[in-house]
Amino acid sequence: MPKPTDIRILDVHYDFEEHQYRTPLKFGGVPTDHCVLFNVQIHVQTRDGKEAEGKGSMPLGNVWAFPPRYAPFDQSLAAMKKLAELGVDATKGCTLCAHPLELSEVLEPEFLQIADALSDTMQLTSPIPKLCTVVTTSPIDAAIHDAFGKANGINSYDGLSEDFIQADVSHFLNDRFSGKYLDQYTSRQPKPKMPLYHLVGALDPLTDADISERLNDGLPETLPEWIIADGLTHLKIKLNGDDLDWDVARVLAIDKVTAETQAKRGVDTWHYSADFNETCQNVEYLLAFLNRIQETESAAFQRLAYIEQPTDRDLKAHPENKMHKAAAIKPVVIDESLTDFETFLLAREQGYSGVALKACKGQSQALLMGAAAAEYGMFLAVQDLTCPGASFLHSAGLAARIPGVTAIEGNSRQFCPSANDGWNEEFPSIFNITDGTVGTHILTASGLGH
Repeated sequence: MPKPTDIRILDVHYDFEEHQYRTPLKFGGVPTDHCVLFNVQIHVQTRDGKEAEGKGSMPLGNVWAFPPRYAPFDQSLAAMKKLAELGVDATKGCTLCAHPLELSEVLEPEFLQIADALSDTMQLTSPIPKLCTVVTTSPIDAAIHDAFGKANGINSYDGLSEDFIQADVSHFLNDRFSGKYLDQYTSRQPKPKMPLYHLVGALDPLTDADISERLNDGLPETLPEWIIADGLTHLKIKLNGDDLDWDVARVLAIDKVTAETQAKRGVDTWHYSADFNETCQNVEYLLAFLNRIQETESAAFQRLAYIEQPTDRDLKAHPENKMHKAAAIKPVVIDESLTDFETFLLAREQGYSGVALKACKGQSQALLMGAAAAEYGMFLAVQDLTCPGASFLHSAGLAARIPGVTAIEGNSRQFCPSANDGWNEEFPSIFNITDGTVGTHILTASGLGH
């Protein structure tokens, strides 16, 4: 039977918003100095006539979603902006009245078809990847979930049971989930607070000796300054993946500086994650890296919580990149490759032991992949796309509502702080970090929680 809480889309509005980075962020070997936000507002109506507007926002992270090896920066960004506009048009034309998950199931194939046609129209050398399509259209999906909750006067995470949706999780994944609904894989209340993973980029200065000229903009500039100012206990380390000596030296240098700083603070426990952004040629590189860290500084090795996707995102093209040996040492999470349940299963088959959830891949996919990871007993993390403002609130909400996620990455405060202006006053516990944690307890409003 149709649910009275089902929604239909009445109208869609959007805009783009550009922000310069405070300092460049080296991403997969490519420095980036600005971001473009895609903001979406969707007006919906429930079957029983209640109306509301939902909002979604996400950076068009083309360097990550459609990297320069596939298309030049300006071309990939132009493709994402055009895809965003066409995605809005398609959403306006959607006549289905249903739950957000069911709307997503109908809209995503349409978005993918639009991307294929756009690739031909723009004569792109490489077609728009699926990852790029889901990133581009993720604000649409977020806005739909947000509007659904607001129209029904509930937090969207409380609208995931069989009271609100006809199809169980098996409809979207496989028979293992028969009779199960997403309320079983999410929490009714957000975690009160979560440790923040601070990004240490490959270009970031560790000490004063690494700075030729200070910015003097009132924000921390060295790693010790950041640790002290924000009370950090979790650091995400960006690595190159093609220079083992440099990668090992970088981790050891970060560990030395961090240990000295934490000792002054009286802190004896902290954690790292390592992100190669798929630049390792093979798993042997990762194994050699882990071995060198363990042999040289066992304490740094113990602090390493997990590894983000080390090798190429095209799992089918590189079946030789098995992660079983590495995953037996540390959790290895799938990130760039994860675009659907098929790639989830393939990643498990190839030895990945964890999943990186991202708001930039859509609320629907994050919820479903979170359920899949929990059901299959995999390590869980929520990762960032240098998300400011509403997009970071979206990401924080996911991390706070999915059991098993123990920390959240958030680096817009480092690289794009101007985009948080206003948001940090409205949501100080989320954007003003002082004790190393994000205060997610406030994300309880109707819709996506903010």
